[in-house]
Amino acid sequence: MNPIIMMMALMGASPMPTALPETVVSTGAYVWHGDTVSQGPFKAYAPSEFEIVSDYSAQPGYYMGIDKVWKLKNDISSYPKLTTPNRLHQAVYNMGLDEMVNAVEPDTTLRTGKEWAGVWTRDVSYSILLSMAYMQPEASMISLMKKVDPLGRVIQDTGSGGAWPVSTDREIWCVAAWEVYKVTGSKQWLEFIYPVMKRSLETDAKSFYGTETGLVKGETSFIDWREQSHPKWMQCVDIYNSETLSTSVVHARAWRVLAEAARELGHKDVAREANAMADTISDAINQYLWLDDAGYYAMYLYGRDNLITNPRAETLGESLAILWDVATPDRARTITEKNPTTPYGVAIFYPQISDMPSYHNNALWPWVASYWAMANAKVGNEQGVIEAIGSVVRPAALFATNKENFRLDNGDIATELNSSNMLWCLAGNIALTHRILFGIEYMNDGLAFHPFVPEALGQPRSLEGFRYRDAVLNISISGYGSKIKSFKVNGKEQDPFIPAKKAKGELNVVIEMDDQPIEPLLVNRRPNASSPITPIAWLEGEQLVWNPIEYIDHYVVVKDGKRVAETRSTTWDASEPGEYQVIGVAGDGIEGFASEPRSTRPAVIVELTGADNDKTSVLEVPVNVPADGDYCVSLLYANGNGPVNTENKCAIRTLSADGERAGILVLPHRGKDNWDDRGWSNSVMVPLTAGQHTLTIDFRPENENMNIHTNHARIYGVKLVRK
Repeated sequence: MNPIIMMMALMGASPMPTALPETVVSTGAYVWHGDTVSQGPFKAYAPSEFEIVSDYSAQPGYYMGIDKVWKLKNDISSYPKLTTPNRLHQAVYNMGLDEMVNAVEPDTTLRTGKEWAGVWTRDVSYSILLSMAYMQPEASMISLMKKVDPLGRVIQDTGSGGAWPVSTDREIWCVAAWEVYKVTGSKQWLEFIYPVMKRSLETDAKSFYGTETGLVKGETSFIDWREQSHPKWMQCVDIYNSETLSTSVVHARAWRVLAEAARELGHKDVAREANAMADTISDAINQYLWLDDAGYYAMYLYGRDNLITNPRAETLGESLAILWDVATPDRARTITEKNPTTPYGVAIFYPQISDMPSYHNNALWPWVASYWAMANAKVGNEQGVIEAIGSVVRPAALFATNKENFRLDNGDIATELNSSNMLWCLAGNIALTHRILFGIEYMNDGLAFHPFVPEALGQPRSLEGFRYRDAVLNISISGYGSKIKSFKVNGKEQDPFIPAKKAKGELNVVIEMDDQPIEPLLVNRRPNASSPITPIAWLEGEQLVWNPIEYIDHYVVVKDGKRVAETRSTTWDASEPGEYQVIGVAGDGIEGFASEPRSTRPAVIVELTGADNDKTSVLEVPVNVPADGDYCVSLLYANGNGPVNTENKCAIRTLSADGERAGILVLPHRGKDNWDDRGWSNSVMVPLTAGQHTLTIDFRPENENMNIHTNHARIYGVKLVRK
């Protein structure tokens, strides 16, 4: 007897049907047909709306086992009840509710995942934006309040090189906090979050907004495992120096919601200034990161004194750019048609890094796929929506839990780290139903509806007990399409909007879609692919030399951030002063990362004693500049206050030239108690005339790190390189 049928018989469940119902979505990797998902020899099936049974077997020897069965454990009767003929959809949704109850801790905070205790700023914020703001408003508020430090700033969690300002996506807190305000309408909450938002954003604007581009520096939002998304030569300070798509989009949106909050509270000048900041960052994203040939935004700019483009597609950043109107409508549509989609779904970024294991690299994270689904729905890409929804339902069913991440090459959970009951994944699961199929959107003054129902999911469905302000909504929807034919509340036809002031009592909402085909858009279906490995380049006299890479088609030589040549050689004449790199290009045109920059420009170096430099220190360094020009100024330093991968004691200092503030110098951790290891800070470009100048390195209030108590390093030298 089939083991699944035997298991269901023991549980008293109905046997699996023999005929396959109508297909919802089918790719080269899996099929969702009715109440069953099939992947190769494996199947997952919903015998009822309160259980899922799977026969999936994970990679042999993998450290974490998988659940074969989900059965409802918690009371979910107080949450919106979904009714739909598609039993698998109903069961996966109910599993999201069940695991959401698990995620609420005794102190009414939202736990990050089964294997991830505590509240993490980015995790909880992205989860709140997806669905927790309205599903768990109290827990959302308490969780966000825990992520404010004693100085009234948003906390950037521990991370690369000592966290902030290497990791810089903390402003997603502002966007989540505003979402909670839209849900609750609480003026008390608004008055709490407004100064936190304003203080945090103003500090960040002084600390890591690119002076040349206007983009935001720091790690790509949520992709916080250094070598998983960067070339191996990039140290934490190089990651700080990169300028990223998703983090820039987050900051643009955070300034926009600050403007809205300020307007609500009557601060018109702040609102005007905040909107201008949002416009500046959005314009920079569109100017410096848009790739015309590819049809999407580049993942980030990277390098040292001269930044170049990493042309990978990065799905969260692309999605948020669409959802938050950074992308124009034409670009938004193009992104949904051009961002690569593999048989298992969209990658965290594409193409993959060939010599890295799976975690952010070579991976699909369901919550990111949920944002991608919402972005496709906004644009009107029906096939993009259905494949994105399928990429969330497939693993939820086969693994009988909302797992953290999956390998993109085989759909398995054998990644470097994983967790069940993952908060942002269950939040995305719930959002697919509420945000897309019922089209619920929270506005400042009410609840709007714009359902997007693919024809494959066009069965009638209802949502009972959906709470909004002082109202309880019972919502039913029939038909398919992107346009509403009829919208009735308690039997009366009206616009698809419920004003907050009228949200009282029981409201029976009946939505009828127009059953018109949605204009077809493309999906860029691609096999999973990896880029060539990164060349290792060095200087031999006036020659740039690099190691040959197997199966490479050619190399691109880069000088001062610009492509100057293509060659099949492994040497290049570097006699002309400059900063050189080389990129390997495969026969199919996929590029790898550029090699570590090698500079042949002369440098002025002033050696220092290496004394401790703490928050009370003011270091003045006289320098003799040989000629007029723009100089890149950096520090040779040691910081043994923490490990490379975590904690929060990154040292930050302000650089001034002849009394004029020039920028900040970031001195990340280089290893716990490793005070013998020295490295260079980021460089700050300073215009200087020939002759004597005084450089000042000091601590200012905006340089306060996340630790607050420990912010010091040893400084051994100052380097000036003319651009």
